[in-house]
Amino acid sequence: MAQPAFEEIAETFEFLDDWEDRYRHVIELGRAMEPLEDALKVPATKVHGCASQVWLVPAPEGGAYHFRGDSDAMIVRGLIAVLHALYDGLPVAEVPRIDAGGELARLGLNDHLSAQRSNGLRAMVERIRETALAAA
Repeated sequence: MAQPAFEEIAETFEFLDDWEDRYRHVIELGRAMEPLEDALKVPATKVHGCASQVWLVPAPEGGAYHFRGDSDAMIVRGLIAVLHALYDGLPVAEVPRIDAGGELARLGLNDHLSAQRSNGLRAMVERIRETALAAA
């Protein structure tokens, strides 16, 4: 079972029949995120493999995994918000065990993202897993 915040997104997606509505919802999730300070948008936090500029800043605390992120593309900011809902607050050791592909498939993202966006999403998931493993 995913985090409650992710379950809420999945439930919302069940009510949104049209992919365009889902796409708009993902963008709104991204708009609701607090932007990352420019000082944190550095090569060390940049995620390679994304068509857009993407930065993820891990901040594990007290054994729980937390991160912040940002992108120069609104849909990608939304995807970061979805990943935040999936991972943020989990025990660090649990993060690598999450079946991100399976959870994201529940949202139908695989069928509606371009190949470049899908590759970028995988790169973000991999960065999250790597930083969690390093923090464990």
